[in-house]
Amino acid sequence: MPSHSWTAEDLKQMKSLGVSPGEAARQLGFFRDPPPPAALNRPARVGDGILRLSPSSQKAALPFYEKARRRGRFTKFVPASGAASRMFHLLMKFCLREPFSAEDLKREALAGQKESRQFLEFMQALSRTAFFDELGRALSRRKLDLNQLRREGRFQEILQVLLLPEGLNYSQKPKGLIRFHAYPLEKRTPLEEHLVEAVLYVKDRNRRCRVHFTVSEEHKEECLGHFLSVRKKYEGKYGVKLDIGFSTQQSGTHTLAVDHRNRPFRDESGRLVFRPSGHGALLENLNRLKGDLVFIKNIDNVTLEHRLRTTVLWKKILAGYLAGLQEKTFKTLKRLHARKVSPKDLREAARFARHELGLDLGAEFEGLAPARQAFQLKKVLNRPLRVCGVVPARGEPGGGPFWTRDRRGRETLQIVESAQVDLSDARQKKIFEQSTHFNPVDLVCGVRDWKGRPFDLRKYRDPHAVFISRKSMGGRELKALELPGLWNGAMADWITLFVEVPLETFNPVKTVFDLLKPAHQSPRP
Repeated sequence: MPSHSWTAEDLKQMKSLGVSPGEAARQLGFFRDPPPPAALNRPARVGDGILRLSPSSQKAALPFYEKARRRGRFTKFVPASGAASRMFHLLMKFCLREPFSAEDLKREALAGQKESRQFLEFMQALSRTAFFDELGRALSRRKLDLNQLRREGRFQEILQVLLLPEGLNYSQKPKGLIRFHAYPLEKRTPLEEHLVEAVLYVKDRNRRCRVHFTVSEEHKEECLGHFLSVRKKYEGKYGVKLDIGFSTQQSGTHTLAVDHRNRPFRDESGRLVFRPSGHGALLENLNRLKGDLVFIKNIDNVTLEHRLRTTVLWKKILAGYLAGLQEKTFKTLKRLHARKVSPKDLREAARFARHELGLDLGAEFEGLAPARQAFQLKKVLNRPLRVCGVVPARGEPGGGPFWTRDRRGRETLQIVESAQVDLSDARQKKIFEQSTHFNPVDLVCGVRDWKGRPFDLRKYRDPHAVFISRKSMGGRELKALELPGLWNGAMADWITLFVEVPLETFNPVKTVFDLLKPAHQSPRP
């Protein structure tokens, strides 16, 4: 759409958001002519794209990790902008349902209604949640007794105080501030558990520990206040200095919504509707961080402190493996940038790129003149590097590791989600379903070049790897555009390696029921 098609009010609105008219027009183009789906070649598997590190390789990675840790090269980056609405979705359904009794639920459960059975089991186990005492106090302020309400089956009164704004408002709280874990003397949120984790593998020789959380604008003050309230406790307990940052998704990364005819969607006042564009927008936050070696892990993937040994060990192994590869990459680049590059240097660089980094140099590479070979090797090696932990698949919705074909015809390793795949294509669907491993978002990233300069990460994304989803607003359907996912299209042109990690390192809380799993339950006395 040419710029003159926008009204003066449209242009004023875009300027206030930081969205250029050209970018808005580019987004409209995606709705009218969607980019092609991902081209899957085959699933990555152990021995073919996924590394299963031997005990000796694991041990060899640790000195590289320790060297980088002592020098203060690590930062932990935690996407934490999500509200807990999805986590409490089923409880909210019962909260808003027509009045019911415990007997109604029992009859429904006996009749095979899974949700009613799940709900009853959760209410029976409610005392095992870390927020049970807080809920009890909130009810006491209303002259109600939590245990009596449970015995009498007055579940909706409990849910109203737990979930709604007039109570604890848990359904709208940021997930990072929900009490996940109960310890003998304290209750911890995911934000606190990430601080504890970071102490165990991020702190440098000066005991400084760098962690960055991305949060929503509406929850930024609440998250910052929570951190300030617990900071001294954790700094004192672990003898560290917590260097914590918070950032929000920039409005300039919001994307234009359209109607069913792919025309700009407008609200009741006639203003354009721009929506947050998914976790891919966090590439801007990561880029502004200008870190060095960065751990990335989701806010809800935590466990109890006494269960962290395996998680911490594998964080160190992944980070050490990356640091070792990065050191070798930098030495190779230094040789390639020397005044005179020998044929042996070229052979060794090509072998390293192909066999240790899994890079496709193209069939034409061997026929190139030495100067062109050196140019191509410098180009493919001087890119951001990531090592991604993957776990054996167990049916979770989400992405996995695949060999794909890029727009240049080169084979690359990528994390691919179902929304990126044409599942109506029988061959592509079969390849996607044959995946043996799952992406738990357990990444370590090298985001500086061989001279120590931060990469501009925006140059290494695939701008075409967008998602189009259907939403609604005010009872009207709309189509929304999500930017290339942070660990999908936003990192499409990175050097990527997959390493198998133990399943016990992956302990997400997607629904409130997950809090009853062993990974989130302290041993009973």
